Amino acid sequence: MRKNMTDKETKSDSGKIYKAKPTRGAKQQPAKAKPTEAPVREGQRIAKLLARAGVASRREIERMIGEERIALNGVTVEHPSLLLKNLTGITVDGNPVAEPAPAKLFRFHKPNGYITAERDASGKKTIYDVLPDDLERVMPIGRLDLNTEGLLLMTTDGEFKREMELPKTGVERTYRARTFGDITQNQLEELYRGITIEGMHYGPIEANLERRTGRNQWIEMTLTEGKNREVRRVLEHLGLKVSRLIRTRYGPFLLGNLAKGEIEAVRRHDLVKFRRTLK
Repeated sequence: MRKNMTDKETKSDSGKIYKAKPTRGAKQQPAKAKPTEAPVREGQRIAKLLARAGVASRREIERMIGEERIALNGVTVEHPSLLLKNLTGITVDGNPVAEPAPAKLFRFHKPNGYITAERDASGKKTIYDVLPDDLERVMPIGRLDLNTEGLLLMTTDGEFKREMELPKTGVERTYRARTFGDITQNQLEELYRGITIEGMHYGPIEANLERRTGRNQWIEMTLTEGKNREVRRVLEHLGLKVSRLIRTRYGPFLLGNLAKGEIEAVRRHDLVKFRRTLK
């Protein structure tokens, strides 16, 4: 006996359903278009890989690509968006680039009177005039002004540098400023509310008045943003004249008794432990 079936379908013994052929005049449903799959991005941008390998910062690498200094298998790389799985076949100024080694971090005591840059068109002295000639290539994490001294972290890893410089990272920096003028601890404590100067807003700053001699005093300030000339601008806004500015701490890393111009490697264990706190 035939089983009852609808006039639109029949069913085999296997349970598979077969659609009936459309009858004349029947309204057809439009076929659903298959969703277009986005192309799979393989690899990472060449600028990111080269920064990770310590060649230079991403911005510097983009400039080098524009100067046709970077090639892949002998062919000049034309754009920093090129995706690569590794650095095989990549050369910079004709020299092969090795795969990145584990990141290294150094504490450097930047002296006063040097700019935080690799070169300066006006001829100013840079931190690289102070660093040892046999030191592997290192890049500064953030900057210190020409007349600011103290702790400057240096790394071999461009990606770690970029991670540290992102505003969202929020790593604390501590400075000591020698100032001249009149100020009270109550005024300094108001800085924890944040302050806006000429349209630029600065977030909470912990500030403490240290020893005072007449109208000269040392002030310790801890902040997380590190905007351009932040400490100087805030103190000058309060009517103080800054005669010396020293960064003494960046995250858990201290300037300590490191002499001016000296650079010292951070233990890998301490670097790994610190990087875990950033995630």
